[in-house]
Amino acid sequence: MAAGLMNALVARMVERGVIDESAARGISGLLASGEPPTRAFAACGLAEESLLGFWTREFGYPYVDLEQRSFSKGFLARFPARVLLERHVIPVEEADGRVLVVTSNPFETSAVDELRVATGQDLQVALAPLAEIDRCIKRYLGVGADTVQSMISEAGENGLQVIDTDSDEDMDLTEAAEGASIVKFVNQVLTEAIELRATDVHIEPFEDTLRVRYRIDGVLQEASVAREVKQFQAAIVSRLKILSKLDIAEKRVPQDGRIKIRVAEREIDVRVSVIPMLHGEAVVLRLLDRSSALLGLGKLGMSERDLQVTKVILDRPHGIVLVTGPTGSGKTTTLYAGLSQINDIERKIITIEDPIEYQLFGVNQIQVSRKAGLTFANGLRSILRHDPDVVLVGEIRDVETAEIAIQASLTGHLVFSTLHTNDAPTALTRLVDMGIEPYLVASSLEAVMAQRLVRLICDECKEKLTVDEIRPLRRQFGDRLPGVLYKGRGCGHCQGTGYRGRIGIFEMMVVTDEIRSLILQNGSPRQLRSEAAKQGMTSLRDDGFRHLSEGRTTVEEVLRVTKDETFDLNHLGQLKGGG
Repeated sequence: MAAGLMNALVARMVERGVIDESAARGISGLLASGEPPTRAFAACGLAEESLLGFWTREFGYPYVDLEQRSFSKGFLARFPARVLLERHVIPVEEADGRVLVVTSNPFETSAVDELRVATGQDLQVALAPLAEIDRCIKRYLGVGADTVQSMISEAGENGLQVIDTDSDEDMDLTEAAEGASIVKFVNQVLTEAIELRATDVHIEPFEDTLRVRYRIDGVLQEASVAREVKQFQAAIVSRLKILSKLDIAEKRVPQDGRIKIRVAEREIDVRVSVIPMLHGEAVVLRLLDRSSALLGLGKLGMSERDLQVTKVILDRPHGIVLVTGPTGSGKTTTLYAGLSQINDIERKIITIEDPIEYQLFGVNQIQVSRKAGLTFANGLRSILRHDPDVVLVGEIRDVETAEIAIQASLTGHLVFSTLHTNDAPTALTRLVDMGIEPYLVASSLEAVMAQRLVRLICDECKEKLTVDEIRPLRRQFGDRLPGVLYKGRGCGHCQGTGYRGRIGIFEMMVVTDEIRSLILQNGSPRQLRSEAAKQGMTSLRDDGFRHLSEGRTTVEEVLRVTKDETFDLNHLGQLKGGG
């Protein structure tokens, strides 16, 4: 747009009260220096929505709500993905021979012109925010859509052969894996996963497709990937093998490796697992963000009672503190929050982990290395010769590690570790089942904390449940539910899930004299739970309901990660009788 015309537009914006004189001078200065209009307006504090609204009113451009639009991939396939992705434009519909093309910058006419030349069609401009356009393109075209087109093009031009995953021949797999488009596609998958806060990436081969899924906030979500990616499956897997220093020729046995990457000043440690499946090799990538902020105890989501109990336990001079729960339930985060609480110049803290997920200044950390013979058990033996006050063992996996941990606690050390059990009472009986004498469990254990992670309702689309939505829940749970419940409607900010972020729910069992007595009597988990409840322990489900009263999560989310501890065979019989 000509400078004179743009200055007239700025003056009109002042006249309409969209910006003030000070902002107008700043915008004019930036425009004079060659800054694009959208950047110039944004730099002076004008929100994109206000700017688009003004342009809609002044120039009559249609405004399109892309979050409410749906259209076929076949329609978008008529337009070059490279132009859509690089120019941030997206066609949404065709009527009367004209295609409606959405952009966030109507003055950047070269983008629309390029699309017009590429398609030979008449185009009409509409407006939408840039972030919505990019989300919509990614949702319908899939991750690396422009790269997929390049891969297909390169395969035709260079004569690259599609790799037969059932063949024993290598077929120049290394060259295919190092192709520019294959490299770029893998990078785009990793970058998108990190941007979406994924903790795992699953690359799964099936007969006609290669599926990519991201685990976000503990739940797998399918990524949009072009069907044509299937033919490059072996090259993509080989690229990941090369990055993680694995044997690309070996396709018959599982392999494990690791990759270190840096994205936007963030250092990410990627654990790679490759396993042969029916239709080729499947890959799972676990993403560990080294730069992620370590949470304090007060940020984990504990109730006031559990928080105070935890602080008392952390001040004890010796004993074992266990955190239990399934993989990915936040056990390591909780343990490190506890270590941070007691990490001072007077204590020597040593950890042995697999892998090391957080780096904490002042804490001596050891990485398990099975190839070198450094296991939890023999590493723990060596740690005890280093005069520690506090020891963290990443996981108690066998009786040998459990025995050494107990001996360490009995000789004056405070020991933290994790155990894979569903709840706190079961952890005590699990140790006995592993072969530890009940009197050793009773004398060494100080506390067991079971935990889960529930997803938080997205703040951007949070809304109250209606009376009709609450009624069936009220019939099922009665007064356990608060008066007002919330849900997430689903928006671009949360990828349409209604959730963004997670928080912990806890079941804190302190090993009191009464609990010790039950352990010595080989008490059942049900007896241990009953006694712990009398002493103030809250079940995981009840702790989840506490978050409901604070408007943080949903009933469905609490039910997803917990079980009803009161449900037994008698209840089942009642249900059958009533049915």
